[in-house]
Amino acid sequence: MPKQKLSKSSSARGGGSSLPQRREEKKQSVGKVQIMDAFQVIAVPGRRQMLALLYKKSLTINALAENFDMSRPAVSKHVKILYSAGFISIQDIGRERHCILRQDGFRQLQEWINYFDGFWQNKLGKLEKLLNEKKSANN
Repeated sequence: MPKQKLSKSSSARGGGSSLPQRREEKKQSVGKVQIMDAFQVIAVPGRRQMLALLYKKSLTINALAENFDMSRPAVSKHVKILYSAGFISIQDIGRERHCILRQDGFRQLQEWINYFDGFWQNKLGKLEKLLNEKKSANN
């Protein structure tokens, strides 16, 4: 499966600023599972709850399903989506399938957040400089 990356593009006005763009990707079906970007994956509260549970420890699909008021096939569908987006890996241990958190799915989210952290750090730095200059001028 091709990895999804943030890309940078020039603004429509021709300015030099560039924003990370979520890859415009239509939902594609692979088997019965749709391929989605990281933002589409975490948009569903149940999948975010699954990730939170897996943060604490790896769980079998059945153990994961016990935490939700949905059918086992519905949980399996969500697990397949998390797996296909790189948020979890699935290990077969004996007859059980264990879900384990992976970093890959979170990278796209982190890159997006880091971009805007840089933006706000820059703005706040300029504000701090301006306030310090005004404070010095008043003293």
